Amino acid sequence: MKNKDFQIVYKKGKSYANKYLIMYVLNNKEEENRLGISVSKKVGNSVIRHRITRLIRESYRLQKEKFQSGYDIVVIARSSAKDKSYDEIESALLHLGKLHNILEESLEN
Repeated sequence: MKNKDFQIVYKKGKSYANKYLIMYVLNNKEEENRLGISVSKKVGNSVIRHRITRLIRESYRLQKEKFQSGYDIVVIARSSAKDKSYDEIESALLHLGKLHNILEESLEN
């Protein structure tokens, strides 16, 4: 996703947040989801920011089939996410997916 795509999702998308992440979602009328990840410098140095980015990207990749397709999804890491484990980040991501109603119902159980 390009910067302009992020801006559109921020303006027109719907957002929900939990302790570690904020998720903006906007319907993109395409077959695939597009995932954007934003981790600001407030969260930590580049090593920490890249680690969080990798955790978010990997949790999305492994849970991808649970998400309905056709959305632009922007995930913003909060500073509280910096010392969290993969499992905590993954569960925060799925929690936000449920709030946005973009998780497939049959696979939730």
